[in-house]
Amino acid sequence: MYAAVRRYDGVTDPSEAGRLVKEGFVPLMREVPGFVAYYWVDAGNGVMLSTSIFDDRAGAEESVSRAADFVRDSLATLLPNPPQVTAGEVVASARGAAH
Repeated sequence: MYAAVRRYDGVTDPSEAGRLVKEGFVPLMREVPGFVAYYWVDAGNGVMLSTSIFDDRAGAEESVSRAADFVRDSLATLLPNPPQVTAGEVVASARGAAH
């Protein structure tokens, strides 16, 4: 598995950003081959994080590309600063009971 984590600082409206990600970006992630999971996190103080999990590196790289396009096209005013992107192979993981 591979993960891509993006950190966005200076988010101007976290609630609206969350709504747009849920309605517009999450469906795009589900279309990427090898999709496993996606999380959008409000870390407070204008910081939001996204984590994308895929079966392979190609899916993780595709998620980074789609995220950049979506931010440019739909979230530029809400996410005014470029994200810090970190991606790599998952070397350990754990899952709890289904919710």
